[in-house]
Amino acid sequence: MKSILKKYPLLFIIAAIALILRLYKVNTDLLDWHSWRQADTASVTREFTKKTLNPLYPTYHDLSNIPSGLDNPNGYRMVEFPLYNVITAALLKAAPSLPLVPTSRVVSSLFSIGTLFCLFFLARSYFGKKAGYFAAFFFAVLPYSVFYSRVILPEPIMVFFSTLSITMFRFYVKKPKPYLYWVSLISLAAALLLKPFVAFLLPVYAVMLFEERTLKKIITDFRLYAYAILAIIPFLLWRNWITNFPEGIPASDWLFNGNGIRLRPAWFRWLGYERITKLILGYVGVIFLPISLFQQLKNKKFFLPAWWFGIGLYFVVVATGNVQHDYYQAITTPVISLTLAHAILVLDTFLNKKFNALVSMGISAFLVVAMLLFSYNQVKGYYNVNHPEYSKAGKAADEVLPKDAKVIAPQYGGDTAYLFQINRTGWPIGHYIDEKIKMGATHYVTTSFDEEAKELEKKYTIIEKTSDYSIIDLTRPRE
Repeated sequence: MKSILKKYPLLFIIAAIALILRLYKVNTDLLDWHSWRQADTASVTREFTKKTLNPLYPTYHDLSNIPSGLDNPNGYRMVEFPLYNVITAALLKAAPSLPLVPTSRVVSSLFSIGTLFCLFFLARSYFGKKAGYFAAFFFAVLPYSVFYSRVILPEPIMVFFSTLSITMFRFYVKKPKPYLYWVSLISLAAALLLKPFVAFLLPVYAVMLFEERTLKKIITDFRLYAYAILAIIPFLLWRNWITNFPEGIPASDWLFNGNGIRLRPAWFRWLGYERITKLILGYVGVIFLPISLFQQLKNKKFFLPAWWFGIGLYFVVVATGNVQHDYYQAITTPVISLTLAHAILVLDTFLNKKFNALVSMGISAFLVVAMLLFSYNQVKGYYNVNHPEYSKAGKAADEVLPKDAKVIAPQYGGDTAYLFQINRTGWPIGHYIDEKIKMGATHYVTTSFDEEAKELEKKYTIIEKTSDYSIIDLTRPRE
């Protein structure tokens, strides 16, 4: 690391800027954008800190049947392999004074800094050192990249491992060394365990191979077959394991084309315009994409086009998931950063020929600044704390409720971000209260004061009530 610092000091300056940006509002409550999904992920980490840290049995706060359609009394959470949660929980167990939410965000941010370093060396390998700095810079400062590099989701660590795998594979095919092979393979296996959608990056690996080797050498190289098999085995084993816990597996078929939106005009608009053009590239930045891709194709270079082809295929196959959730596009941040870096160099060369270096620098700087400003205007609201009353009710309930309480915390069709604030397991939706009591519900915490809450207040003892929330003890009927 010291030698890298000495050789590339600018890279560390960019990394420092990236980390500072990612620490923005690091201490705020987990009630920002996509807090529902973030809370579910964070609660797995929290349960690991309370119980034995066994990655084969991840549990979380939601005991309801909303995600899987089956009652989940043990709170199993069988989605991605909980690597991110294990790392964070191990850190929290080693230092119990660390707060869960800020620590989780810092862990995500540090993995994203690792992605930044990978992008530098990958871009340098293909386009030169200057492109490496630009790729690192764009990944560091793109507002969408900043936000989704510090969320409490598996995406930041998945992006790191997938980019590390591609980077090491690039070096391996150029100069086969065992350590490069194994780092790339293990990283790919980890990325697949976190998100199987990483498989859509296969065209990138294929292009890197064909750039350096003939078809005959590829076909006869048994190490490549072993690479593919060994990378996918952990994923298959995990998927087979979680079938033992169907109540903990959220329904996922809808992600592919559950609402029939695939390749329809709305699909193009949401992914092509609302997400890539508007949200990530701030309108202006989209002009860089054809500049880079046309130049690559013109020179019969297919590294970036292959990556974009894989992303396009991912958008088509996982159509509804990508349209419904903007964090599904976090996987695009590495290729977007690389494409922008390459496009800047191509544009600079063109403008230098037509005008001069000063004009080229001015135009490029104007476009980049405009892109960042417009994009930030879209992303800045993501940091806002929505529903502060959840936080007030959660902190109050956490103080007065027994540690083993099971809570009914109904909000907006099952928003588990509210349940997370209470720091207890339970149900994020009301109705059928008597059945939930039979399943172990002990308290009801609400901020809505609807008819259900009013009826329960008449029937059971109120522990605490303010203008923001009500905490009801379901084990103590009113006399």
